[in-house]
Amino acid sequence: MLTSDQMRFFEEFGYLVVENVLDETAIIQPLRAEYSVLLDRLYQAWFEQGLVSRPPDALDFEGKLLSAYQAGCDWFQPMDISLPGDRIKADTPMHFGPAVFDLVTDGRLLDLVQCLLGSEITSNPIQHVRIKPPATALRQDEIRAHITATDWHQDRGVALAEADQTNMVTVWCAITDATVENGCLQVIPGGHLQGMKPHCPKIQTAIADGFIDEAAAIPLPVRSGGVVLFHPLVPHASLANTTSSFRWSFDIRYNKTGEPTGRPQFPEFVARSQQAPETELTDWRIWRSLWENARAQLAQQAHQNIHRWAPDAPYCA
Repeated sequence: MLTSDQMRFFEEFGYLVVENVLDETAIIQPLRAEYSVLLDRLYQAWFEQGLVSRPPDALDFEGKLLSAYQAGCDWFQPMDISLPGDRIKADTPMHFGPAVFDLVTDGRLLDLVQCLLGSEITSNPIQHVRIKPPATALRQDEIRAHITATDWHQDRGVALAEADQTNMVTVWCAITDATVENGCLQVIPGGHLQGMKPHCPKIQTAIADGFIDEAAAIPLPVRSGGVVLFHPLVPHASLANTTSSFRWSFDIRYNKTGEPTGRPQFPEFVARSQQAPETELTDWRIWRSLWENARAQLAQQAHQNIHRWAPDAPYCA
C-alpha cells in the first residue's frame, strides 16, 4: 500500500516510483519464461521459412530478438498485449497468456492502484509490452513507439475524448532494470496540473511543439520488479536505449469501474471489486477470448481510429 507521503507526492508531481513491487519468482520469472517460449516458436517458424539465417539453438532470447529485427521479422505485434491502432485482420497476432494475466491482476500492484482509484478497479485495454532494442541496432526509418524512444505525450491524450473525465492510472512495470543509459522514462513533474495539451499525429501521437518545457524533465530509473505510477495528464516520454542490451517493460492501465476506458472497441474486465467480488475475472483464458472475439468483430468492420487528433489542426502545422 502507499504511504500518506507517497500519496501526497503523487498528487503534487503526478508520478511515483515504487521499487520491489513485482515478485521475482511469482511474476518476473514466469513472464520471461512465457515470452521465451513465444519467441522460440516465432523464430523457429521464421528460420524454417528462410527469413532468418542464424539457427535458433545458436542464440539466446536477446539474440533471437535482434536477429529477427535485423531480418525484418516483426516480433513486436505477436508479443503485444493489445491489438494495433491500424487495420485489424482476423489473424492479426497478439499475446494473452497466463503470466501476463498474473501481472495485470497482481495483488500487490492492485493494492497500489486501489490507493489511487478506490476498490472498484477495471483493467483498461490501453496496454503494451515494450522490448526495446539498442538504438544502434534500429533501422533509420524505425518509428514505432514500442521499439524506439517514445515522444512526449499524456496518457489521457492517447485515449478517446469519452475518457477525459475517467479516473485512471498507468502502471509502468520494469522487467529489466530501467536506467538512463538504456532508455528509462522521463517526466515533467507537476505537469498534470496544467491540463490537457494538444497532441499531433507526428511519428507517434505526441504533444504539439512548444507546449511543454522539456528542460524541466527528470529521468525515472527503476529496478526490475519496480513500477512507475502515472497520473493520466502528466507529460512523459522515454529516453533512447544507448546500451548494447534490450530494455523490457510493460505499461498497463486501470480505471474506476463503470467509467469509459477511452478505447471502447477493445475489451476491459473487472480486476478488483470489494462491492461485487464475483465480477472479478480470474481466468486468463476468458481474458484471451475477450480479445479474440474483439479481433474477429473488428476485422469485419471499417477501421476505427484510436486517436482523436487531426494532422491539419493549427498547432500541428
